[in-house]
Amino acid sequence: MIFTCEKEKILKAINSVVKGVASKTTMPILEGILIQTNDNEIKLTTYDLEIGIEYVIESNVEVQGSTVVNAIMFSEIIRKLPDTEISFKINENNLLEIECEGSLYKLATMNPEEFPELPKIDIENYVELEQRTLKDMIRKTIFAVSNEENRPIFTGCLFEVSNNKINVVAIDGFRLGWVNNYLNKEYKDFTAVIPGKTLNEVNKIVTDSFETVKIGVSKNQALFEMENCKIVTRLLDGEFLNYSSVVPKNWETRIRVNKNIFQNCFERISLISSSSIEKEKKYPVKVSIDIGKVTISCTNQTGDAKEEMYISTEGKNLEIGVNPKYFLDALKVIDDEEILVEFGTSISPCVIRPVDSEDYTYMILPIRMKE
Repeated sequence: MIFTCEKEKILKAINSVVKGVASKTTMPILEGILIQTNDNEIKLTTYDLEIGIEYVIESNVEVQGSTVVNAIMFSEIIRKLPDTEISFKINENNLLEIECEGSLYKLATMNPEEFPELPKIDIENYVELEQRTLKDMIRKTIFAVSNEENRPIFTGCLFEVSNNKINVVAIDGFRLGWVNNYLNKEYKDFTAVIPGKTLNEVNKIVTDSFETVKIGVSKNQALFEMENCKIVTRLLDGEFLNYSSVVPKNWETRIRVNKNIFQNCFERISLISSSSIEKEKKYPVKVSIDIGKVTISCTNQTGDAKEEMYISTEGKNLEIGVNPKYFLDALKVIDDEEILVEFGTSISPCVIRPVDSEDYTYMILPIRMKE
């Protein structure tokens, strides 16, 4: 195998596929990158038995072939080489020679025939989105994915295509993030729960561009397909929560507030909330709503803090305890200038949504305040 390639091209490919390298494994082959040539292209592949990533780039191939090299060592060497053309060759000792200007490295290789094949996906349903749309939908939900392995279905996001709309939903038992988008053509209805780990990696690879990404699903696998990159992942088994039924339809108290001002208040208050001497304790923030005013406050051994805002309010006066991190996670991903925050009682969920659109809904459960 002999080929040459510009550093910029191969480094972009490496940075994409390295996210599929197994970090903890008893199989050294899964710590490697499979390099294969095909005419004047090279394909880099990684697979940790849960996520598989392929990336194809143009290259000047002199001799066809394939090999596997340790991903970390390979990526670090390429990253530190000069920004110019790099030559690659398998020598007579089966070492991969990497040559660039005055630099020459020789890496041990592994047998490419031992590298596991990525699952072949017989796509049953699919949807196509602009990459920027998918990236935005992941950004607005991924933080609400659960880390609790005892409820594996909630460690992923639900992708639901229904009635010419796509919904992406994340739930961790304390909060819910739900974003939707209308599709520009008709697709068959389907649902799939995609692991949060996979979506984090997909989010790093897709760009803020109008280029499309095809999301195809089979019974237990999903495929993200772009122009020169494919990502294969398993789906999560189980029944996802009927999310639309748990979001309150009615409210008793509602505020309308500038998102940035509200976010800044919560960021300042959280300095006190999270600075407790007793680190294991979680101190809630109290939100008090009166006519035309909302007060956010927190008290613990470190000190106390209070923020007042004069804003538009509707309905009853209310006091409720909330986790400030949950509020901040939602506020940080809402791009709209103004938001509505809707409350029921002091022990029922509250809902955050933009004023001028219905494409994003965020719900959090309150914290009972001690008397």
